[in-house]
Amino acid sequence: MRGVAESKHGEPEPIRVLVVDDQELFRRGLTMLLAAEPGVEVVGEAGDGLEGTSLAATAAPDVVLLDIRMPKRSGIEACLAIKEAVPSAKIIILTVSDEEADLYEAVKSGASGYLLKDSSIEEVAQAIRVVADGQSLISPSMAVKLIDEFKQMSRPEREHVPGLRLTDRELEVLRLVAKGMNNREIARDLFISENTVKNHVRNILEKLQLHSRMEAVMYAVKEKLLDLP
Repeated sequence: MRGVAESKHGEPEPIRVLVVDDQELFRRGLTMLLAAEPGVEVVGEAGDGLEGTSLAATAAPDVVLLDIRMPKRSGIEACLAIKEAVPSAKIIILTVSDEEADLYEAVKSGASGYLLKDSSIEEVAQAIRVVADGQSLISPSMAVKLIDEFKQMSRPEREHVPGLRLTDRELEVLRLVAKGMNNREIARDLFISENTVKNHVRNILEKLQLHSRMEAVMYAVKEKLLDLP
């Protein structure tokens, strides 16, 4: 896990971040603000998806902040290319787009986070730390839209998934993940340890044969595994 890496002086290694956005003022401002965040190091910035992919391949960042609407290569295309070039890199989409289709494509392309540009610098920095720690994070408003979309998709037909058995506790954890809560918040809510939460999430992903927390929530809503109103 990224958070345990330490420098030769015993201090935690900073999270290496690449910022990719075609709006120069926004990109430069974000870079300056992140440079003041403890434990975060901006290792580069790029103005389009093609340059961002190339820079990611050479800089090997821990986290990449990507806009969606960019010239030469879109954020979604860049997300796929960066994940192929640097599989360990975590991608956060940072955009003005609140379209469900963009969120869905971002998740399918391997993004670990999805934030709107009206997020505060504290929220962006927290998202960087969360995804660097192996978790997923999306804006609460987008989480609601995503769940609503999958509820609509699941209504025409309800399929039973034979052999799929999540325990009551795993379903509890999945419901809280669907609300956008991180491991620490889930542990506090259920009065269990963070390690126990991590084990539950790992078991859920293995049972659903999925690769990320967001994919698990999407699948669970589609297959009616969550008791959502």
